[in-house]
Amino acid sequence: MATAVVMPRLSDTMTEGKILKWHKKEGDPVKSGEAIADVETDKATLELEVYEDGTLLKIVVPEGTSAPLGAPVAIIGAPGEDFSSLLAAAPATSAPPEAPKPEAKPPPAPPAPAPAPAPEPKRHEAREMPRVQTPAGAPPSGRIKASPLARRMARDSRVDLAQVVGSGPAGRVVARDVEEAARRPVAAAAPAATAPVAAGPAPRRPAAPPLLSFPEQPAEGAFEPTGMRRVIATRTGQAWAEVPHFFLVVDVDMESCAALREELKELGSAVSLNDFVLKAAALGLRKVPEVNRSFVEGKFLQHGHADVGMAVALPDGLVTPVLHDADLLPLGQIAALARDFAERARSKRLKPEEYSGGSVTVSNLGMFGVDQFFAVINPPQSAILAVGKVLARPVVWEGQVVARQRMWLSLSGDHRAIDGALGARYLGAVREALERPVALMV
Repeated sequence: MATAVVMPRLSDTMTEGKILKWHKKEGDPVKSGEAIADVETDKATLELEVYEDGTLLKIVVPEGTSAPLGAPVAIIGAPGEDFSSLLAAAPATSAPPEAPKPEAKPPPAPPAPAPAPAPEPKRHEAREMPRVQTPAGAPPSGRIKASPLARRMARDSRVDLAQVVGSGPAGRVVARDVEEAARRPVAAAAPAATAPVAAGPAPRRPAAPPLLSFPEQPAEGAFEPTGMRRVIATRTGQAWAEVPHFFLVVDVDMESCAALREELKELGSAVSLNDFVLKAAALGLRKVPEVNRSFVEGKFLQHGHADVGMAVALPDGLVTPVLHDADLLPLGQIAALARDFAERARSKRLKPEEYSGGSVTVSNLGMFGVDQFFAVINPPQSAILAVGKVLARPVVWEGQVVARQRMWLSLSGDHRAIDGALGARYLGAVREALERPVALMV
């Protein structure tokens, strides 16, 4: 009997999947446990397996097309078997949006006759001023006409305003004239009539780099978000609307962590400061287990494991792999797992069990130069830690003002599951572990 292969749930936040590639074509035999297609979810790219033997009778969802959960993507059965009833019940799929077609250019207009002399424009009427050529090699008589911005740009890029042709009103030098002059190589100045001529070519000053450099700008207009971006928009919007957030901040002394990290580096162990935070977050869950719970459908769900998520930034969003039982893992193993998870997250090769669950998440933007921020909770978790940049700042230490490595650590809490005092206890436990990092080595 013909059977429909449906789009499976491959992640806890998945609502649809996109068929990236079919490994089989219609008419090919398939076996149970064989991967027949690659499916892209909102978090990873996974293989779609079949669970029975047969022949691939029909590919319902072509490559590059998305289908909702439970929708048939293919039909398997005996050769020549009728499967029309399975196709009739299949929901609609969404094809990728077509690229906008370029607009047809209008034919060139015939040349217009020579215009009559324009009348003198009235006051306040806009008109195009003629381009005034300033003699090169010597400044014009009197003060050079240039805008204040052009003068500052010329001073910063060492451009001689006397050699710049002004395109503004009445030959005024404007910013774009200086930019063009800065991009051109500077020609050797002609020697004065009374100066002796030096042998050899005149020295050349290298062209100044552009004053402003921007990447290629995206095309203007509306476009469809990726599956990952769509899920992030939905879940964060729901979290912000439904979860009552509260925020706590502590200033953590990271001097001991920084020193221990340098010692480990000398011993050949590559451990980042974020790895210290991951382990401290797990130990905090053990010390304050009341935070290790979720508020789900009007009830508390107490977790028995210290599973810590780590937010990994991707070009089109982020994904949160989970370090399970992180409190039991040595610091070096946490560092190795974190590097492996981050690499495979960016290439969308994580397995579903590697980004499922989690009691609390660590989001670190300090590596991007951010001093402090507040993160949005990832339901059903009850808290998320926002990690800022580790920076030497002046503090009062043992009665003296000294520079020490400090870090802002923020907690966003779900007020339905935990309150401010409980969150403060947890945040204090994390800070204590970071300020006495020997405990993180156990």
